[in-house]
Amino acid sequence: MYKPKQLVILTTCPDAETAKMIANALVAKQLAACVQIGQVVESVYRWNNDICQSQEVPLHIKCMAKQYKAIEQLVIQMHPYEVPEFIAMPITNGFGPYLQWIEDNSLS
Repeated sequence: MYKPKQLVILTTCPDAETAKMIANALVAKQLAACVQIGQVVESVYRWNNDICQSQEVPLHIKCMAKQYKAIEQLVIQMHPYEVPEFIAMPITNGFGPYLQWIEDNSLS
């Protein structure tokens, strides 16, 4: 079975301040090589049997797969949502030097 070496993890934050706080913590601790903070998106979702709509700030976290658990713990600890989005996608192919950069800038 294929085990990815690098991941892109997706999450959303309620505001830019929370997004920046989480992004900076991940990079400072070398859990992620890069965290992209996206533009505000409008999310429509079901929560407690209600249809809700709110603005959120997306994060794309580029990291090594072996750091997944530590990243999950840090994000969950820092995140104000009761159940934040946290989805990991394997990087199955990419530009070799960029994938190496992710590895070089993350904890081994």
